Amino acid sequence: MDKLLYTAVSGAARNLSQQRIHANNLANVNTEGFRQDLERAQSEQVMGEGYSSRFLVEPQNGGVDMTPGAVRETGRNLDVAIKGNGLIALNDGNREVYTRNGQMEVGPEGDLLINGLPVEGDNGPIILPTFTSLTIGDDGIITIIPDDGEISQAIDVDRIKLVDIAPGQLHKNENGLLITQATDNPRSEEVEVASGHLETSNVSAIGEMVASISLNRQFEAQIKMMKAAEDMASAGNRLLRNS
Repeated sequence: MDKLLYTAVSGAARNLSQQRIHANNLANVNTEGFRQDLERAQSEQVMGEGYSSRFLVEPQNGGVDMTPGAVRETGRNLDVAIKGNGLIALNDGNREVYTRNGQMEVGPEGDLLINGLPVEGDNGPIILPTFTSLTIGDDGIITIIPDDGEISQAIDVDRIKLVDIAPGQLHKNENGLLITQATDNPRSEEVEVASGHLETSNVSAIGEMVASISLNRQFEAQIKMMKAAEDMASAGNRLLRNS
């Protein structure tokens, strides 16, 4: 059978893989700090007799689009948005993971959390004492007024760990959080945050929908190509039988 069939099957499988990526991006268009996934593939020649006219598609890791999203004001003291490049470091057991989502919560034990994971500070996960007010500076330093009648002055309790990692070193884990080959990365003194703000997803809903429509048409074309390959193979077999 002509290798055209394998080429068409490979292209159709790639279209389905692309559709999953774009569908996931579209599903997270309203997820705070979400970075859209990119898709990439490489063509590989099918070796054999005849002309070099048959190629298969090999999916590859396309990486993550780290283009900043729009920033909106929330007025909430525990919300922070990264200014420019940078990431917030979280503790995920035996390694650090990273996010652009700065929507923080205080756990029952005073632990500072993002999506249930502890926020990293200067000396590990940040634990806050009880407080009456809290502010976060541009450099990530957390300042509180303790809920203690004997102390009325503001004190610095910890500093959010902010890192700046090249996009090419980043990929996502199974939970959609950013990781690198290293289990931890050094703090960057250049990264700043804006308190009372959150960064939105960098996904373009219109762009993802247009891409999905285009992929649907490509998939239909690949199916037609499979049928054409089958018809050509059947015609060749008939010619051989009649010869």
